[in-house]
Amino acid sequence: GINAEYGNNEEDEDEESSGINAEYGQDGLISTGHVEHAAIIRRKDSSLRASSVGFMLDPEELSMIVKLFREPTILRSDGFNLGSTGLEYQCLRSDKNSIYGRAEGSTGGVIIAKTNTLVIIGTYTPSMFPSICVETIENFADYFRDKGK
Repeated sequence: GINAEYGNNEEDEDEESSGINAEYGQDGLISTGHVEHAAIIRRKDSSLRASSVGFMLDPEELSMIVKLFREPTILRSDGFNLGSTGLEYQCLRSDKNSIYGRAEGSTGGVIIAKTNTLVIIGTYTPSMFPSICVETIENFADYFRDKGK
């Protein structure tokens, strides 16, 4: 499930972290069966707010994911790589709020959604339905957009 293990000091206890657990619980995204791994990144400092067990994103990768939204044209032509999955992704869609990527060799994909303050990322495997992963990640992002986050 999603662990909000990042942000345990009182200074970081904000609505983002409490909202993650209060609304969706520890297993909200993963329990759909169509999200393999998920993470929530705070945009202003590219810090990891929460991640699913075993989904390890290093600081450089967190920063790179947040910056993907700045170069949509390059992203569409060149794709992107996630070190945490070890996969190269072809960009299927890129707009101001969402990036959808399919892994090379049809080994799954990634959905990345941006809100005012967060970036939410979810991966899926070939045995999962991409459309349900998209719906799950986008609904999660909409929850935070509706709260102005």
